Amino acid sequence: MRYRAIRNAILLLLVSTALAAAQDLASFEKRTTVKKLANGLTVVIYERPEAPVFSFFTHVDAGSVQDPLGKTGLAHMFEHMAFKGTDKIGTTNYSAEKVALEKVEKAYAAYIAERDKTVGRDDKKVKELEKAWKDAVAEANKYVKPNEFGEIVEREGGEGMNAFTNDDETGYHYAFPSNRVELWAYLESERFLHPVMRQFYDERNVVIEERRMRTDSRPIGRLVEQFIASAFEAHPYHRPTIGWISDLNSFSATDAQRFFDTYYIPSNMVVAVVGDVKATEVMPIIEKYFGRLQSPPTPDERTTLEPPQNSERRVVLHEASQPFYIEGYHRPDYHDKDDAVYDAIADLMSEGRTSRLYRALVRDKKIASFAAGFTGFPGNKYAHLFAFYATPLPGHTPQEVGDAIHFEIERIKKEDISDEELKMIKTRAKANLIRGLADNQGLALQLGIYQSRYGDWRELFRQVDNIDKVTKADIRRVANGTFVLTNRTVGVIENVSRASAAQPQGGQQ
Repeated sequence: MRYRAIRNAILLLLVSTALAAAQDLASFEKRTTVKKLANGLTVVIYERPEAPVFSFFTHVDAGSVQDPLGKTGLAHMFEHMAFKGTDKIGTTNYSAEKVALEKVEKAYAAYIAERDKTVGRDDKKVKELEKAWKDAVAEANKYVKPNEFGEIVEREGGEGMNAFTNDDETGYHYAFPSNRVELWAYLESERFLHPVMRQFYDERNVVIEERRMRTDSRPIGRLVEQFIASAFEAHPYHRPTIGWISDLNSFSATDAQRFFDTYYIPSNMVVAVVGDVKATEVMPIIEKYFGRLQSPPTPDERTTLEPPQNSERRVVLHEASQPFYIEGYHRPDYHDKDDAVYDAIADLMSEGRTSRLYRALVRDKKIASFAAGFTGFPGNKYAHLFAFYATPLPGHTPQEVGDAIHFEIERIKKEDISDEELKMIKTRAKANLIRGLADNQGLALQLGIYQSRYGDWRELFRQVDNIDKVTKADIRRVANGTFVLTNRTVGVIENVSRASAAQPQGGQQ
């Protein structure tokens, strides 16, 4: 107890000292410039002259939720395409390549039309059309200069070039020396001004292999995919970001271009720049290059709403693998007035070795190697799940860890948490904010996301204030309203022998 008190006092001191050392909102406002360009693109610049480098984050408000029906995986697929270059980068002769790519699309359309006929398909013709399409691909590939975009970035001192796609959004980022701002602005704007769907079908094969490795060949991957599909019967969250395999084997470069034209528009994008830059010098450069992007109407964001769940749903996989347990409860989106309460519950149940789930399942009962609860699954832009999961130790079952999780859930529904727990939740929120501001890349990402989600980057700081207002009564109220049987979806991997797993199973639900 004495050690814990000393540790808490030190943590509080560190937090208050760091906040006093120019990590507060007021100091950030002095260094931050926000501007919406004439075409609708929003730019956030934070001046941090600590080292002669800067990081950026381009946030596109489109993820797998926006994938068209029958074309899941397109948002993720275009993320891959954004690294393939432009009409000037990645090609030896774009005029000839453009013609060759048009022939690829015509050949592919003919092949797919015959391949997917339900009546009257000519298998011989399918093979002929497939060969013609692949020959066209090979011809177009003759004009490609592989990886030229990335090579330029690395040659000019760029580091950490990467991107991600999730259910809610797509993001692009890397870091550059401060004297490469104009080169960055040119490169980043060009790939959204003149994207080229080169090597599309080769890259699609890469994505298909990625799906096989991360989902199809991994029991937990298969479970989570089915778990999410069961929890979201109506809302597009039921679509896997990687895409369903039939869609991956069907959508085209033309489909990807159409997705880009719809969602990669200035009003749907935020660019955040953090580092050794001056807004007065950088903003004109950004306007010069990003201002070239055309500004069609912002797409309709309305989606099918998930109706209230009125019974427990279960998914059970019988696998010759490590048992696993996961359950989720529907909760409102991030705009909800109780969003900070859910964050507080996640911290209480899962933050570190003092969290309730770790202490109960891992340390005390010794029935799990890991246990946690978290919010924002599979995304948080729309109504989503608060999930709990655990990995049983040998000799223990998913049911045991599930029961132990339910015991801890019932505790927060029936009993107020302690003063010390509530205090630490709020202290950690401040500490986590400070850690997130520590490096340029992390700060750029947060500024971009919060500016996009809330229309104001300052909400990043207000989240801490919101958690600071959470009470013990709030935690009990939200827990009782959310963690109920009829609102629960459960996913389980039951361990069976390899011989049994090879047989058809009737236990998947």
